[in-house]
Amino acid sequence: MRLGSLALALALAFSPLAARADLNALTEAAKKEGELTWYVAHYTSEGAEDLGRGFTEMYGIKVNVVRTTAQVAYQRLLQDIKNNQTICDVFSSTDLGHYARLKAEGRFDKYVPENTPKISEAFRNFDPDGYFHTTAAGLVVLTYNTAKVKAEDAPKKWEDLLDIKWKGKVSTGHPGFSGYVGTWVLSMKKLYGWQYFDKLEKNKPQIGRSINDTVTALNAGERQVAAGADGSTLFSAARGNPLAVSYPSDGSVLIISPSAIMKGTKHPNAAKLFMEYLYTIEASKINAKHFGIPLRPEVPSPPGAKPISEIKIIRPTVAEVDKGIPEVIEQWRDTFGN
Repeated sequence: MRLGSLALALALAFSPLAARADLNALTEAAKKEGELTWYVAHYTSEGAEDLGRGFTEMYGIKVNVVRTTAQVAYQRLLQDIKNNQTICDVFSSTDLGHYARLKAEGRFDKYVPENTPKISEAFRNFDPDGYFHTTAAGLVVLTYNTAKVKAEDAPKKWEDLLDIKWKGKVSTGHPGFSGYVGTWVLSMKKLYGWQYFDKLEKNKPQIGRSINDTVTALNAGERQVAAGADGSTLFSAARGNPLAVSYPSDGSVLIISPSAIMKGTKHPNAAKLFMEYLYTIEASKINAKHFGIPLRPEVPSPPGAKPISEIKIIRPTVAEVDKGIPEVIEQWRDTFGN
């Protein structure tokens, strides 16, 4: 009888009904807290605000969206920690190294979203210890202005950006500000050595901060080709701008962007509920609307985007990013002088 009771209790504990009851209790506790602050580098400002607004509409809980580039968000968080402040509730960066360091320092609360089994398997269990979780993904690809460059003439592989014909016509972001750019720079160094950037420097690229600055440069006609983000480029193209992406034959750089709950947060239940929300169909639809890769398999890829299964992918490991991005930031500054 005791064994039967135990089996029943375990079955109930792990049933969808029990999970739903837990989420209902979490929702009520989160509503009492009323708000949370989200440091985010995953999306454009418009996309981040849209996701925050979606959460508010769903739960009536205010999201204070602080959208910056990854390195700026990280420095802001470190300043908060230094000042013993707990402003950020959920931290969402595009630099995996941030998570390796902050986790090692014990800065995160462990939380595994109940909705984890509902996202595509490729994005699950990125941290086996459960302190941070993939909440966005994107690609660094070759992009170009279609009014200036014909499709047949557009770069087809990363080394094409080194061709002298693109001198004064290339746009990039900066690894000292953007996690996307840092991961791309690290990937190019791994593929071709630092001489890749010594050669790129000779083509005098226009260097912005965020990888999304490449969209502005291409749209304005200031530059013709770029190392850009697939999502922000396709989003701009859908609005009628003369932009296109080219998936490089030597590999598009996959960016895995996690989120984590900060230890000591003033709004722990709202933060947990927000993590659950980022795994919902509704959040994936908003993400796809802004041309991000949807985490939920029920949501189709954005218009014009190739499915991940059809793209050659390259991605450095967490350990490589943690060690490598600080190194390439210094090398970048030595090479490009900024």
